[in-house]
Amino acid sequence: MQGMVIGMSQVMHHTLYDGRRIAFRHTPGAEGFGGPTLVFLPGYMSDMAGGKATALFAEAEAAGRACLLLDYSGCGASAGDFSDGTLSRWRDEVLALIASYVAGPVVLAGSSMGGWLMLLVAERLTEQLAGLVGIAPAPDFTHWGYTEAQRTQLARGETLYQRNPYGPEPTPTHPGFFADAECHLRLGGVIDLACPVRLIHGQHDDDVPWEVSLRLAAGLRSDDVQVTLIKDGDHRLSRDSDIAILKAVVAGFYG
Repeated sequence: MQGMVIGMSQVMHHTLYDGRRIAFRHTPGAEGFGGPTLVFLPGYMSDMAGGKATALFAEAEAAGRACLLLDYSGCGASAGDFSDGTLSRWRDEVLALIASYVAGPVVLAGSSMGGWLMLLVAERLTEQLAGLVGIAPAPDFTHWGYTEAQRTQLARGETLYQRNPYGPEPTPTHPGFFADAECHLRLGGVIDLACPVRLIHGQHDDDVPWEVSLRLAAGLRSDDVQVTLIKDGDHRLSRDSDIAILKAVVAGFYG
């Protein structure tokens, strides 16, 4: 493991068994801290430098709580090619970092695609799982978010390029990601997770319909599920008022 300092924050690198170097930031919490570690999972083509991740990390440091951020392989400061990324691959990276740096309970916070990934990670954590926070979660987006023609294109092994509302370059979906995602669809049945779950979704979300959070809430086995709808909120939920709601929701897991 190696570390480097960027600005005021320390970014470390964890090397996996196959040589993948995963960038992460970790604060263990104040001495005697016994609460859960918050693990933030970014969205598709996003990273731990985003506004929600950095705000939650700063809040954790200020409050003496433990927090873990990471960049999936091929994203942000991590090594690798984005075209090799899949939900399975990124799930295993998250699990490897949790196994290496988190000894106690975990609260997973997933943004957009990270909200899909958090379900897959949660299924593997069992007793270590303390709760979930979904921020505009997008489980199964390769199913409900694509037309049949687009799904056929991906199934043929072709890369799909779509308009990117957040930058000049189109957003790619690679056939390997799509094929793997087809094995991880969760909204069609019972999601066997019984921990407390908090979902936050903007009703002006043009990327992930807010009804997806309602479908997710209905599918979870847990009875302790709360959905917060922000009437004027967009997909990013990165305004100061949105971040304040997110911080309050996360704080609820610490009594």
